Amino acid sequence: MKVTKNNFEEEVLKSEKTVLVDLYADWCGPCRMLAPILEEVETEREDVKVCKINVDENMTIAQKYRVASIPNFVIFRDGQPVANFVGAMSEADFREKLEQVIL
Repeated sequence: MKVTKNNFEEEVLKSEKTVLVDLYADWCGPCRMLAPILEEVETEREDVKVCKINVDENMTIAQKYRVASIPNFVIFRDGQPVANFVGAMSEADFREKLEQVIL
C-alpha cells in the first residue's frame, strides 16, 4: 500500500496491526531489489501491514523519522516506531530482522 502525508496517520499511526513502513525512492536499486520480498511478507503475514512511502514525494515524513539513507524500514506498533533497519540486505537477513522485532 502506498502511503502519503495525506493518509499516513490513518494507515500507519492508527493501524491496529504492526506496520512495516518501507521508505524508498523509485530510482533506488536496492529499494527495487527488496520490493518483491516486501510483497511476500505482506501476503504471508496477516498480522503485519506493509506500507511504502516514496521519500522524494513525502519529504516531511522522511525528515520526521530522520531518514538519511534508503531503503529504510521502520516498524510501527500502536502508532510508535519500535524498530528501524537501513540498507540493502539479503532476504534471509531482512526476514531475520523482521522476525526479531515482530515476535
